Amino acid sequence: MKKILLLFVFWQSCIFAQKNNELLVLSAVVKDKVIPNAQIIFQKNGETSETVNTDASGKAVIPPQFVDANNEITLIIKKEGYSTLVTKGPFGGLTYALSPVMEDLDGMRIVLSWGKSPSDLDSHLSYPNNHICYYHKEGTNANLDVDDTDSFGPETITIEKRAQNKKYIYAVHDYSDKNRMDNDNLSNISNAKVYVYIGNTLIKSYDVPKYKKGTVWVVFMIDESGNIIDINNFENSASWEGVRSLLSNYRSSSTPSNSITENNRQTAFDINKQGENLYHSGRMEQAVNYYQQALEYNPFDGQIYSNLGLAFSKIGRNAEAIWANREAIKFAADNTIKANSYYNIAKIYENSGQFSEALYYYGLAKENKENPVYDKAILRVKSKMR
Repeated sequence: MKKILLLFVFWQSCIFAQKNNELLVLSAVVKDKVIPNAQIIFQKNGETSETVNTDASGKAVIPPQFVDANNEITLIIKKEGYSTLVTKGPFGGLTYALSPVMEDLDGMRIVLSWGKSPSDLDSHLSYPNNHICYYHKEGTNANLDVDDTDSFGPETITIEKRAQNKKYIYAVHDYSDKNRMDNDNLSNISNAKVYVYIGNTLIKSYDVPKYKKGTVWVVFMIDESGNIIDINNFENSASWEGVRSLLSNYRSSSTPSNSITENNRQTAFDINKQGENLYHSGRMEQAVNYYQQALEYNPFDGQIYSNLGLAFSKIGRNAEAIWANREAIKFAADNTIKANSYYNIAKIYENSGQFSEALYYYGLAKENKENPVYDKAILRVKSKMR
């Protein structure tokens, strides 16, 4: 059972309560650590952006025109040493958490934030022989960094090093309403958001789906190959043990749709071409930005992910490059893209001295397409392992 000291909670709420025209920026991994002097940028297409900074208490006043912002407004929060956070409105009265940059190639950080009600949402991560949540905060190469019980979050789970060939499932439990099965508070009033970070980059974000009933939001799965699979289903459970049981052998009842409009497909194609031009002219950071924009219009294009992976590699963001190449493999239209992506992953592991992983991925490249380059790479890595 959670033990909450009411006076402490009241003291905390007094310190961190913010008005509807303010937002608060905290560390994702240190409980209640505020982030001063974070740069906050408000953007709307076709209009001039506006920038404010957080004060010594981690708060920032939202420019009046953005107080009641809808999802047409983009919020960007930057701070040296932290991953840049990008999200959509509304913003007023909410708390945002910045993730410190991670170094491990197979690390991942999952950050949950929400609104005032329900006051207590819990993060859960299930994987073989482990279940991370407020009751069990530490597991094999993963831990719950921050547990929040008094609204807003963050709740943060860090995977220090993801295990190969093992499945992970992440879910959010409405602890406040745990005994009210099929209620819709988690879906309709929590404003819950989940941010997924790899290396120095926010690579996925999820807004809680509306008009759903249930106390458990099963957000996503990381499959045995390291691919992130969206789930976004709602279930019911009254306890952490129930969530553990639910997730331990979870099978999604829905099939994700990969359909997009032809207009979005063409827009993504055009933006990707601009990214390729930037890549070939050596402007890698800009190329990354264009590839990421293209994926907003078509998140199912293996070639764009492959391009993004190459650009990430060129600027030394290797953990992100591995993720992008895995996404390329997942959506690849032909074996050439798959083979290239496996080869690119293998090169990163080889260069970091992780030879067994490198050999595994060079082998997968060869399985998808014969190439003397892959044969030479396999022999080279084997010689390094002697």
